[in-house]
Order: sequence, then structure tokens, then C-alpha cells
Amino acid sequence: QVQLVESGGGLVQAGGSLRLSCAASGRTFRRYPMGWFRQAPGKEREFVVVISTSGLSTIYADAVKGRFTISRDNANMVYLQMNGLKPEDTAIYYCAAGGVMSRAPEQYDYWGQGTQVTVSS
Repeated sequence: QVQLVESGGGLVQAGGSLRLSCAASGRTFRRYPMGWFRQAPGKEREFVVVISTSGLSTIYADAVKGRFTISRDNANMVYLQMNGLKPEDTAIYYCAAGGVMSRAPEQYDYWGQGTQVTVSS
């Protein structure tokens, strides 16, 4: 079992930055690729980025490539540094633990409760 808790969301102006954190509990955390997804009102959950168990491989959605950076450490934490934020980045952001590196939400077994990110224009 893995439990995930996100934090770091908030309100920021366009062009600003936020750093999201995801705290994971459970001994098996390091076995899982970790992903970030987001969901805006009235839209489906959208893939943002995923990082491998080693932290050496990443896959980014085109919409965030070059602006967002994912990282993970050995203390059961995963981070999402978001720079150059745009109003269209407004969404609830979720971290998730999955069995494979995938863009598909259904490949992920564990989810956090989400943290709201709002970008004003």
C-alpha cells in the first residue's frame, strides 16, 4: 500500500512559479514510477509528467515541456517545479504511483487527494 499526500498548490499570477510536493508513505514507494496528473473543471484527467523509479527517466506532456520539472528523492518525496505558469495550467494536480511509466491514468494504482493550482491572467 502507498498513501500519497500533495501540497504546495495555490494562487499565482501568470508567469509565476509554484512547487508541488507529494509525500508518500509505505516501504514499497521506490518500486513505483511516479506521475503527476491534472484535472480542470469539466475536463478529463490529463497526464502531466512521470518519473522512473531511479529518477533518471522522465516523460513530459507537450503542454508543460520546458516549463515543469519533476524530481524525486530517497525520502519518499516527489516534486513538481512549475515555472512560467499560464492560466490554462489551472487545475487540481494529483500525484500517482503506478506499475509502469505511462501517460494513462488507468495504469496508476494509488492517488493522492489533489492540490488546487490557480493561475490568474
